Amino acid sequence: MGKENHTFDVYAPPPLEFVRGEGARLYDGKGDEYLDCTAGIAVNSLGHGHPHLVEALKGAADGIWHLSNLFAIPGQASLAGRLCENTFADRVFFTNSGAEAIECAIKAARRYHYAKGNPERTKIITFEGAFHGRTIATIAAGGNPKYTEGFGPRSPGFVHLPLGDDDALKAAIDDETAAILVEPIQGEGGIREVAMHDLNRYRELCDEHGILLVFDEIQTGVARTGRLFAHQWSDIEPDIMAIAKGIGAGFPVGACLATEDAASGMVLGTHGSTFGGNPLAMAVGNAVLDVVLEDGFMDSVNEKARSFRQILAEMVDTFPDLLADVRGKGLLMGMQCKVPNTDVVNKMRDHKLLVVGGGSNVIRILPPLVISDDEIAMVKERMMSALGELQAEKDK
Repeated sequence: MGKENHTFDVYAPPPLEFVRGEGARLYDGKGDEYLDCTAGIAVNSLGHGHPHLVEALKGAADGIWHLSNLFAIPGQASLAGRLCENTFADRVFFTNSGAEAIECAIKAARRYHYAKGNPERTKIITFEGAFHGRTIATIAAGGNPKYTEGFGPRSPGFVHLPLGDDDALKAAIDDETAAILVEPIQGEGGIREVAMHDLNRYRELCDEHGILLVFDEIQTGVARTGRLFAHQWSDIEPDIMAIAKGIGAGFPVGACLATEDAASGMVLGTHGSTFGGNPLAMAVGNAVLDVVLEDGFMDSVNEKARSFRQILAEMVDTFPDLLADVRGKGLLMGMQCKVPNTDVVNKMRDHKLLVVGGGSNVIRILPPLVISDDEIAMVKERMMSALGELQAEKDK
């Protein structure tokens, strides 16, 4: 720190620089150890410095770094095949980020109807509290004024509805509707889980009206909730799904998955990416699946989630003046705060525990999926100390 900064002033990081990571731990330049329960906002699914990922990336770096998609890219067929084998999908388009995956999903949904002879079907129904990315289209899809203000007219074609309002949803579907776009659990929106009956209702309405169901599983995917994807806790499947974050475990990778029918409009020349699906990304994505698809891996995530939920429930019981409730699924967890969530985030950082804020005055707890039982016990200890100190300050 202290060097002149020439980057855009769009971030406000604390005066802290990490120089090394191992598993669920980060180390600053002074050698101080922090427990990382942010995981790069649910990105570092396998923690820091995972040996299998490091080996995969080093091996790929000795080969071809970039081809664009002018030629077949090593690893794409394998990763696409494995994603399809373990999901509803038949087709995959690789991107560099979650926002690009959502952009592809939007285009695929609209192009589907165009190819079916219904070009007027362009409207996408989304829900209040959603976060779908930072591009011009995806901030319009999310609809949050915090992200749209100052960027000119919103990209048209998005209808924003209250989450869980079935009457409003039925009324909003018309002859111009193309799709419903939803996060099974709103991460940025405050770890708000969509009720199972609502997901089932979305599927029913899409089938009834001939529109597409699109899931944003960017934050919820790749074993984060204890299943490969969060919707797999239910009996329903989407037509299109956007993923990113955990599939790259820190390397920029995203993908748009679709059924054969939903992808039918995306023909030669309708979409593309210079960097999407590059050889390095494919090596890492395949290495991530090597680990998360191992027998017992997701069972271990669910066991750790149970331990965490007990800890968080204890925190709420112990500090009722600070915390209101526990929410989330798997290792995508949160606690709603009764004091500003920034106060809680900062105090926990003072105690060398890293968590991240979210909507609805929530703090998100998003540890690497490989966090150990001993580290979970350390999280509890540091959380208790931080909240105890914050309570003492509040009581003065």
